[in-house]
Amino acid sequence: MSRHVLNDWHPEDPEFWASTGKRIAARNLWISIPNLLLAFSLWMVWSMVVAKLALIGFKFDTAQLFWLAALPALSGATLRIFYSFMVPIFGGRRWTALSTLSLVIPALGIGLAVQNPDTPYWVFVALALLCGLGGGNFASSMSNIGFFYPKSEKGNALAMNAGFGNLGVSVMQFAVPLVITFGLFAPVVGAPQIAVDKGVETEIWLQNAGFVWVPFLLASAAAAWFGMNDITSAKASFKTQAVIFQRKHNWLMCYLYVGTFGSFIGFSAAFPLLGKTLFPDVNILQIAFLGPLVGAASRALTGWVSDRWGGQNVTQIVFYALIAGVLAVLYSVGAFGGEPVFSLFFASFIWLFFWTGVGNASTFQMIPALVRTDMPRLMPKASSDERRKQSELESAAIVGFSSALGAYGGFFIPLAFANSMKATGGPMTALYFFCAFYATCAVVNWVYYARPRSTLNLSLKAAV
Repeated sequence: MSRHVLNDWHPEDPEFWASTGKRIAARNLWISIPNLLLAFSLWMVWSMVVAKLALIGFKFDTAQLFWLAALPALSGATLRIFYSFMVPIFGGRRWTALSTLSLVIPALGIGLAVQNPDTPYWVFVALALLCGLGGGNFASSMSNIGFFYPKSEKGNALAMNAGFGNLGVSVMQFAVPLVITFGLFAPVVGAPQIAVDKGVETEIWLQNAGFVWVPFLLASAAAAWFGMNDITSAKASFKTQAVIFQRKHNWLMCYLYVGTFGSFIGFSAAFPLLGKTLFPDVNILQIAFLGPLVGAASRALTGWVSDRWGGQNVTQIVFYALIAGVLAVLYSVGAFGGEPVFSLFFASFIWLFFWTGVGNASTFQMIPALVRTDMPRLMPKASSDERRKQSELESAAIVGFSSALGAYGGFFIPLAFANSMKATGGPMTALYFFCAFYATCAVVNWVYYARPRSTLNLSLKAAV
């Protein structure tokens, strides 16, 4: 048996956890984080690349550019459905290393394609879809880390993995505008392009937006292969995991996660291009990274709030806050009769990013609590140990699957903005739709989870 395989893993045993488990779990977490961060960076890299294509001679219209920003989310969300079940089948170490290594393909492809203005649109579509490989990684990464930690520390570990992983969007949006300004890999990987913006010509190396990630991807994949572990007790077939499709909570949490993570990743993809389109005199690409940064930080740092006050209660507040944020964006773009104001537009999106991060943490805190609460009803004759194992398996699968459906928001939000801009010349129609959707999320969360006499609240009170 490989030294990387853990045959005896029981983190709920305090003595085992203190003497052995905590150290191994921490090592796997801290290797997982940079792998996930890079996955998010590649997944969302088109949000920055599309804003530069027209400047270097590509003749794509606004709708085509929004499609390129949206397609990685479409493929990433679809891949997450399959990635959700891969760790119990293949093992977390193997899958983390191989899935990270696969991202080298779109990274190299982007670097080559942007150097030729005659590159056909379908090539960019294919590369955008391949970037979705990075989106798929989240589902398997979260599923994997969940197996390493006891329930008392699972929420914080998942919040750190997800929060710092989400930070990859901000790292990318901060790094790309810098690395494309100098010949980082010149002359090996090609000459600069001439970017023409408002009549001013500058040299940029847009290929660096893809090439810069390659050495980091190779190093992180190697770290995962040699430093992470597979857990024997986490092994399960797809058929065993597929029981979640019969669970009501799985589908309800998927809906809520579309509202939280779907908004985070959708706004991350659309925000730079939307801001550049609406406010052409402002160089938003220099500060666009602040939105995903705030969202990632709030996810990583506010998990304790849900642990203390209940994820269902925090989630309720989140959707009210998102409604308020969308109304502020509407005001900032002149929907209510005023003049468009960039400062309010930017501040409103920062508000939205913050609350999507809080909601990402709170919804994921809810999932294991819901599964544990429901297990006695689902397995009345099972022992407590059998219920615990089944609870961990289903929680990991639901976390992965809900992250898959939630990620479709990253496709629909840029697409909604594109269609709204094309039909009406502004983003207002899309924003009104988002507002109505958040209202339905608030209703669903209240009816099933947040109201005082919900099954979840009554069960949690009985357990105290």
